[in-house]
Amino acid sequence: MIYPEIQLAQTVIQLCKAKSIKHIIISPGSRNAPLTIGFTNDDFFTCYSIVDERCAAFFALGIAQQLQTPTALVCTSGSALLNYYPAIAEAYYSDIPLVVLSTDRPKHLINIGDGQTINQKDVFKNHILYSANLKLDLYENGSVESEEELPIFKNLENKFETLLGIKESIQEFNESEINKAINQSILEKGPVHINSPFDEPLYKTTTELVVHVKSIAPVSKPMFLEDDTIKKCLDIWNSTSKKMVLVGVNYPNAIEQKWLDALALDDSLILFTETTSNLHNAEFFPSIDQLIAPLDEDGFKKLQPELLVTMGGLIVSKKIKAFLRTHKPKHHWHIDLKKANDTFFSLDEFIQTTPNFFFSRFLPKTQNVKSQYKPYWEGIKASRQIKHEQYLESIQFSDFIAYDIILKSLPNHINLQLSNSSTIRYTQLFNLNKTLNIYCNRGTSGIDGSTSTAVGCSVSSKNQTVFITGDLSFFYDSNALWNNYMPKDFRIILINNQGGGIFRILPGDKNTENFDTYFETKHHLTAEHLCNMYNFHYEKISNEADLHSSLDAFYMNSEQPKLLEIFTPRSYNDDVLLKYFEYLK
Repeated sequence: MIYPEIQLAQTVIQLCKAKSIKHIIISPGSRNAPLTIGFTNDDFFTCYSIVDERCAAFFALGIAQQLQTPTALVCTSGSALLNYYPAIAEAYYSDIPLVVLSTDRPKHLINIGDGQTINQKDVFKNHILYSANLKLDLYENGSVESEEELPIFKNLENKFETLLGIKESIQEFNESEINKAINQSILEKGPVHINSPFDEPLYKTTTELVVHVKSIAPVSKPMFLEDDTIKKCLDIWNSTSKKMVLVGVNYPNAIEQKWLDALALDDSLILFTETTSNLHNAEFFPSIDQLIAPLDEDGFKKLQPELLVTMGGLIVSKKIKAFLRTHKPKHHWHIDLKKANDTFFSLDEFIQTTPNFFFSRFLPKTQNVKSQYKPYWEGIKASRQIKHEQYLESIQFSDFIAYDIILKSLPNHINLQLSNSSTIRYTQLFNLNKTLNIYCNRGTSGIDGSTSTAVGCSVSSKNQTVFITGDLSFFYDSNALWNNYMPKDFRIILINNQGGGIFRILPGDKNTENFDTYFETKHHLTAEHLCNMYNFHYEKISNEADLHSSLDAFYMNSEQPKLLEIFTPRSYNDDVLLKYFEYLK
């Protein structure tokens, strides 16, 4: 087998292998040559070459999102590393494990005026679980380099470390830091950064390993919940007749169905699910905005919970956030192993464990509380759904109609990836097929990498992946299609309303040149030429009848991935959506 000659590169690669990091996304460069040589010459690793580092990082995020194990990114020095930042921030807030392997110049070659020599140490410090800044090899094949061969600053650095009496050798230090970083990514499900300085020559290889690393296994803490916490929660739960459970972003099957079904039987509890929660029961309340938007002050007071229990990641619905911030619960608990956001400014109990562990010890001890809370709101939910269907029959072809048709057409058991902004918010208004696995980058809620994430998901999942996106998000991330690993069954549904349609429903002076240019960013682009360039089958639709007739064949097997571009009326969509909430009243 061929290995890089540089000892530090061998160390990084061997520890990645020891910790079963199989998927390596590499962006081309020179400084990262030692890592590229090592990863691509070892059959253990599955390597991908993606030129655009921003796309590469979101692609890796899509893989890690599916596998829920660390995926590695490899880039050269300089600004290449900065292009990872949007995906790093998304991984940080979405608890997705990524291992960023950047390469750097030695200290004595930084800040001397060379190109691509930015300061890379701790560059992600506000959005990273751990930063490991490794030390340059001062050893080659087990022997110290001669002082005459070392540049003056490198020699001084070596002497300085010796004078300090550092107990660990450089090799021991580097192995320790790499172990810490990767273990933290595994245990805490998030991004870590390992920065490796390499000196030239970068391309020398060997057929023998000169290092034999020590892999330290990650040690997870046992689940624990204090009896006092359970007792305090039981006292509140068993005396409360208006309980609300609100679930944000949640992996499919993360919460055992038996606990969900138990919650569904409680008349003193209503459970709100978002599209991204991946939870289903006929007794639950999806389509939150549909229920809340028409309420007056009397309705808000009737809905106001005494106890709010939240689980999962970020909440999409602005309406429920506004409601709960104004009509605060008396108690708010958040159940999560890692963190608790005080989203509604009323958090008083952070239950630091998993929902499964908490419910297994808590629910068997709870008592039924007689209440009309859920029965009352079930009646409201049923009437809202009737109004929803009536409204669909009364409107012309628009974004609203397009989403209704698309969401009803989706095949069972697929991965549904959603872009941010309009796409996720429209999807929240519909009841979705419970067999779908639904994902959206809600950590930072940016539009910048949705397509690349969907591509990464499609590459790493056995299920077909369908990606629904708006036009600005799609064109922003169009380099995602510059990818040689696209599965033939990957499908993109692009809803093109010629601009950022969501801004038309916000306060502002619409239909002016200033608004069109700087807020809505009106355009006349289509995806047809991109599809020709990247070998996607392309089809365009601009009416309801054609959309109905095209969708069945769209999901079928083919020899190339497909993109369906649906053109909707730019100046009509916002009016349809705003009148929808009025109609529900």
